[in-house]
Amino acid sequence: MKTYEGILPVNKPTGFTSHDVVAKTRRILKMKRIGHTGTLDPAVTGVLPLCLGRATRMVEYLQELPKEYEATLILGIATDTEDATGTVVERLDQVSVTEEEVRLVLSQFVGTISQIPPMYSALKQDGKRLYELAREGKTVERKPREVTIHELEMLAFDPEGDHPTISFRALCSKGTYIRTLCVDIGRALGVPATMSQLKRTMSAGIPEAECLTLEEIAKYAEEGTLQSYLLSVDKAVEHLPAHTVITEKVQSALQGQKLSPDVILPRATPGEIIRLYSPDEQFLGIFRMEEDGRIVKPIKVFSQND
Repeated sequence: MKTYEGILPVNKPTGFTSHDVVAKTRRILKMKRIGHTGTLDPAVTGVLPLCLGRATRMVEYLQELPKEYEATLILGIATDTEDATGTVVERLDQVSVTEEEVRLVLSQFVGTISQIPPMYSALKQDGKRLYELAREGKTVERKPREVTIHELEMLAFDPEGDHPTISFRALCSKGTYIRTLCVDIGRALGVPATMSQLKRTMSAGIPEAECLTLEEIAKYAEEGTLQSYLLSVDKAVEHLPAHTVITEKVQSALQGQKLSPDVILPRATPGEIIRLYSPDEQFLGIFRMEEDGRIVKPIKVFSQND
């Protein structure tokens, strides 16, 4: 049985949960060690990187990186879920806004903003997921969370009809609820709003163009060519600075031993987290220079025997 290792970028279809995608991929590849890097609602499509084999140890690093979405919202309608899957709880007969007003409001959401997580979300409160409480008809107080909107670009604005639509692209930090962003944009315009469509176009630096459909995954696995489509394990930490350990200390690094800063080139700075390679460019793992600058400690080691 073939064992795969690396990051498999999947283009998630509509109607599947992230766990559905993992389960189907496990069946296709006949392997259990697969993890996903960030939940997408069933109605949401787009980039869902899966970690295969030892790459599952990198899930937390992939989750930390910014994500990009393309979304459409409808003005004048509100639902209990903040998206089109919910029950309409408010509807205005007509909404009239200008493109200039929309652009001004969108500009106000760039930067660090505060969001109140929606009731229909997977966050836990008192041991229960919020969506479970919501399905019981309960609403509980949620603490605001700070998230960062790095970029917010209007892609289209359709003022025609009773309920104008706004399409936008958002590059944002992890934990951002685009549904809630849509509602808050509407609120800033003085009207209810709900998200009608959402696609994740980039996650962990992986664009939609690099992703495979489930059908392609099955096809390439059958052909024996799937490994060539996987991204290397260290792709997950490309944002960390790359350093090289001298040949004499490669085995020490692979054994998870503490290293002297003098054997690592270029020298790391105190407190810095780095990805470490051998002189022949083998990825050895993630290491951290201690604050006192005297020791480099392993965080995650990737030896050939894992």
